[in-house]
Amino acid sequence: MTRPAVWFWQRRYAEAGIAGLLRDKTRPPGKQPVPIETVNKVLALTCGEPPGEMTHWTGRAMAKTIGLALHTVQRIWHANRLQPHRLRTFKRSTDPALAEKVEDIVGLYMHPPTHAVVLSIDEKSQIQALDRTQPGLPLKPGKCGTMTHDYKRHGTTTLFAAFNILNGKVIGTCQPRHRSREFVKFLNHLEKQLPLDQQVHLIMDNYCTHKSAEVQRWLKPKKRSRFHFHFTPTSSSWLNQVERFFALITGRMIRRGTFRSSQELEKAIYHWLASWNGAPTPFVWKASADVILDKVRRCKELSKTGDQRGSASDRRACRLWVALG
Repeated sequence: MTRPAVWFWQRRYAEAGIAGLLRDKTRPPGKQPVPIETVNKVLALTCGEPPGEMTHWTGRAMAKTIGLALHTVQRIWHANRLQPHRLRTFKRSTDPALAEKVEDIVGLYMHPPTHAVVLSIDEKSQIQALDRTQPGLPLKPGKCGTMTHDYKRHGTTTLFAAFNILNGKVIGTCQPRHRSREFVKFLNHLEKQLPLDQQVHLIMDNYCTHKSAEVQRWLKPKKRSRFHFHFTPTSSSWLNQVERFFALITGRMIRRGTFRSSQELEKAIYHWLASWNGAPTPFVWKASADVILDKVRRCKELSKTGDQRGSASDRRACRLWVALG
């Protein structure tokens, strides 16, 4: 410590003894903690319906209602992990065969059949080739990169992709549209890429293109009896692993990319696919079918009772269901 600080406390001790060391008279006394009754009232109001036409509580509205400072309300919310301003959407599947389909697909993920290939397939439609009206500024220390809000549209393309769940490799083609005929073309391309002596399990969603009469005719020949379609439950696209791959290519290449034509966009996509297949990374599926179905059941029960809070385990179950859905 500095000499003036030592002299200051020596003088305080000489004037008031030990009592003079217990509290600094030059500073205001500390504030009393918020009563637990007030904290409970804030929590109860936050988890209930707000008054009037408000859709959710704000910090200032709560502070005015309770008679606390805004910072105090924010500290109470932070300590109890409450975020009234945030909202997450979900959609629960009403598929009557939900359990059977979940067990089927998760079984393929966690215990794939031997001497067979399991592919998760889908199409990422209407990928726009966007060109910015002005060049943005690069990333700098203390400043993020910039990009103009407005853009020029130069056509679209559709990426058909098949994600191999065992090694992470992707077979993909770009086509101008995503009708049944384009999907059949992709299946023909897929058939040429796969060994003739392997059983092929294809996981896909319930899009009408995947179940069309044209696709059913493609499956009829005896040589294609090795192809087996597995459909995810309705409103459960999270069960299809290729969706995770689409999120990667969107976040790492498409969203911030600048493309002056659909051909330039397709070229960039093919280049990204080649780079990915040079060092592919499979996704590790850890949630068993029993765990998923149990959480779905508990979330359904919670929604029927109308209890917004529930137990801690029930809240975790709903959070997982929302994250998956």
